[in-house]
Amino acid sequence: MASSIAARGPSVRDTVVLGLLSTFGPISLDLYLPLLPQLAAELDTSPSAAQATITACLLGLAAGQLVAGPLSDRVGRKRPLIVGVALYAVCSLLCAVAPNITALLVLRLLQGLAGAAGLVIARAVARDMFGGRALVVFLARMMLVSGFAPVVAPVLGGQLARVMDWRGVFGVLAAMGVVLVLAALLALPETLPPERRSGGRWHETLHGFAGLLRDKLFIGVALCGGLAGASMFAYIAGATFVLQRLYGLTPQGFSFVFGLNSIGIMAFGQLAARLVRTTPPQRVLALGLSLNLTGAVGLLISVLTHAPLSLIVCSLFVMVSSLGTVFPTTTAIALSDHGGRAGTASSLLGLLQYVFGALVAPLVGIAGEETAVPLGVVAASASAAAMVMFLVVVRRRLARHGLH
Repeated sequence: MASSIAARGPSVRDTVVLGLLSTFGPISLDLYLPLLPQLAAELDTSPSAAQATITACLLGLAAGQLVAGPLSDRVGRKRPLIVGVALYAVCSLLCAVAPNITALLVLRLLQGLAGAAGLVIARAVARDMFGGRALVVFLARMMLVSGFAPVVAPVLGGQLARVMDWRGVFGVLAAMGVVLVLAALLALPETLPPERRSGGRWHETLHGFAGLLRDKLFIGVALCGGLAGASMFAYIAGATFVLQRLYGLTPQGFSFVFGLNSIGIMAFGQLAARLVRTTPPQRVLALGLSLNLTGAVGLLISVLTHAPLSLIVCSLFVMVSSLGTVFPTTTAIALSDHGGRAGTASSLLGLLQYVFGALVAPLVGIAGEETAVPLGVVAASASAAAMVMFLVVVRRRLARHGLH
């Protein structure tokens, strides 16, 4: 099945279904943000406890990948994907009827654990179908679909808040889960036939993780993606405060900047798809990391010198949009030698992104509400570390393989 798909090329159906499965993170985290104050009031809890429901889902999305990825290597992609998405729908429905904040926190964690199946297995399915440059192209096409989620989710959440309460929004998430279950059942083939499955027991899965951790090229590339991605998590954590509180941007203006950067990610993803046809993926990755660092350094200089808002926005655009070239190329290079355990490898890639995101988010506000310098320092440090990792580890390992 996988070979026939690779032979005919990716269909619109494959791209749309897998792209939608990759949207669980932003949709689950952003859709009900406008209703957090209402949630806190109804459940008689503090704003910090209400915000903790976001953290609970984020933790679930990170940890769940470590289960769903290896499981899909053992039993195939389709069964754990359908079970995971179905459980996501059930948990979303239960969130809608949660009686108190404690129950909601537990259910949000479970919702994230279940939704992680969509994130990790979508990448594994893409690796089953394609490799090398074709994989970069396909991942970039997926990004056209999944990239809309950060643009649409806050806007859609705001519109839903006009017609329903926070419980209704979780009902919408449940309905989305049902639609994706049907899409996976009817439109997505099984891409890992029995003869290619890992089999064995869970101790062999742990052995597989150990093997990946010993692969310096895999770890180097994964760290490049995770560290560069950390610059985006820093932006997500601090941009609202910096752009609106310090630079006076209106909520509408902030939504425009946020949407522009998300569209930039999609556009740069398509640029990567074009470049990789004639340029080795590692060179496209080097370009993406260079742009990411350029934007982050520009951001740091801007906040240190109190530059005009236009320079801040331009720097953020370059820094964030460049990830459209970084993410598909790091995924393709990291999974290139691990087709037999693409689920396990994909889970580590996803975990590192969320771990670095969780680490940098609190640092952005470490100096209080009177300065944007921490955002610039954190973003530039993460981007610089990604570039150092590429130069010191990835490029040298690729050179040993005869790739430059």
